[in-house]
Amino acid sequence: MRLRLLDRYVLAELLYPFVFGIAAFSSIFVASTMLFKITKYITQYGASIDAVSRLFFYSLPEIINYTFPMSMLLAALMAFGKLSGSSEITAMKAGGISYYRIVAPVILVGFLVSMFSVVWAEKVVPAAKAECTRIVDYEIKHSTKPVGETEHIVLKSFRGSSQRITYANRFEEATGKMSDITIEEFKDGKIVRIQTAKEGYWENGVWRIVNGSVFSLDDKDGIQSSAQFSEQIIPLDLTPKQISWEQKDPEEMTIAELRAYVELLENRGESAAKQLVEMYMRLSIPLASFFFAMIGAAMGTQKQRTSSSIGLGISIIVIFIYYAIMTFTTGLGKGGAMPPLLACMLPNIICLFTGIYLLKQKNA
Repeated sequence: MRLRLLDRYVLAELLYPFVFGIAAFSSIFVASTMLFKITKYITQYGASIDAVSRLFFYSLPEIINYTFPMSMLLAALMAFGKLSGSSEITAMKAGGISYYRIVAPVILVGFLVSMFSVVWAEKVVPAAKAECTRIVDYEIKHSTKPVGETEHIVLKSFRGSSQRITYANRFEEATGKMSDITIEEFKDGKIVRIQTAKEGYWENGVWRIVNGSVFSLDDKDGIQSSAQFSEQIIPLDLTPKQISWEQKDPEEMTIAELRAYVELLENRGESAAKQLVEMYMRLSIPLASFFFAMIGAAMGTQKQRTSSSIGLGISIIVIFIYYAIMTFTTGLGKGGAMPPLLACMLPNIICLFTGIYLLKQKNA
């Protein structure tokens, strides 16, 4: 019973600074990035208040996701700074409670926040980002293309010394349709054939183009022959969904999409380092909440009372160091100089050993 009361007391001290941290760090993100974009949309495109309000609302999930680790660090620092400053931790130890048992509820909360953040990043953030894109394209910039349609897609495929570039002016994933298609085929770096077609359809596992022309080319004489066709199957082994992956940035894809796209790239013998880094980042950033809870609790445990401003200052310094290391290592990972998994997890590994060392020091 006594330990349950202790847990509730420690968690109560943790709640307010955690909520405060989410609000404070989110405000910093909004002020530094989002407000500039909103101002630009209003002045340049004449965006309505309703549109920019909903854009602001749907931008929050991604911003909040980045603030979870920061807020966990701040909450642990401030909570344990208050407990140690009023000698409550000393009193708990005198009552026979170990230091590790005192920090256990904070570390557990850090783990739960990490797990929640993983789900948040996978289920909430991608849908919110998609809605942000829709609002910007159709309500602010007033794009006239249909919803779900992609313009100007380019697909490249290699086979030995041959290369094929497929261009389509419009592509619709839902209907499996491409329009205004041009296919250029190269041999040893020289163009040998061009195909054009009005439309192409995904049917029965193949791409069928209709109402087109074929031109055979020579490096010296130009067009050697031409022919018309009403229907033809092209060797494009990508499904409509896979073509959509090709057009997305890794940041816009879910973990499931990234995993499938990585497998596709590896089967084609292409580098998937950028996609792998993005996929592992979806786990490494949420996990930082757990490690920051350890560091925050240890750094907040001081013999003298520390103010809230000092706790906030320490949080900012630790966060800056963490993201500086992450930016460096993930850059190496995307460039292929470091394994993607190690590149993403190395900052967390450093935090893990730092947290363990600090907790041992405070327990001494």
